[in-house]
Amino acid sequence: MQFILKFRRGLCYNSTMERRRSKRTSVNLRAERISGGRKDDVFIEDISETGIHLLTAPSSAFGKYHAGNEIDVRLALPLGESIVLKCRVVWSFRRMPPEREVDSVGLEIIGPPPRYLEFIRTFSSAAGV
Repeated sequence: MQFILKFRRGLCYNSTMERRRSKRTSVNLRAERISGGRKDDVFIEDISETGIHLLTAPSSAFGKYHAGNEIDVRLALPLGESIVLKCRVVWSFRRMPPEREVDSVGLEIIGPPPRYLEFIRTFSSAAGV
C-alpha cells in the first residue's frame, strides 16, 4: 500500500485519510463542547453520521484537542431537544484566516445514537445531499 503525504491548511496527513466513511453536510449549527467540567460554545461547520468539524474561539483549551482525546458535544436539535455526542479528536489546528483566528477540530463520533443518525439523515435529505 502506498502512502502519500499531503499538506493542507497547515495539516500533514496521508492519502488514506481523505477517504470518508459517510457524506458530510455543510451546516452552521451552534453547539456546546463539554470537557473537564467546562462548557464552551462552538460552531459546527459540517457534520456526517460519523463525524463533526467544529470551530471555536481560540483558547487555552486548544491543548485538549490532541488526537485521541475524548470530549462531549451537546447539539441542539429541532423542537428544543438536545443530544450529547461522545467524540474522539481526530485532528486539530489553529486556523488564522484574515477575519479572525479560530481553533478547527475534526471529531469522530463514538457510537452515534439512533436519534442523531435520524437527525442527520433528515437534515441531509432536506439539504439535498
